[in-house]
Amino acid sequence: MDIKELKNKSASELHKALAEKREKLRELRFKDAAKQLKNIREVRVMRKEISRVLTLLNQKRNSESDQKDIKVIN
Repeated sequence: MDIKELKNKSASELHKALAEKREKLRELRFKDAAKQLKNIREVRVMRKEISRVLTLLNQKRNSESDQKDIKVIN
């Protein structure tokens, strides 16, 4: 999934995508342990995708809290 696509998603959609990616990472790790995984790089790619989703979630959370702080000050 491209970062541009992820930026357009809501927080709930990002949480759903995060759960799916974590499950996929779990499956990849099991396959790796059983020596069934042909491309070990998939694990690294999945970890990076998870970190991208988490980063976007944190950015959304921080921007929402910043907007609340601005409303309180005004």
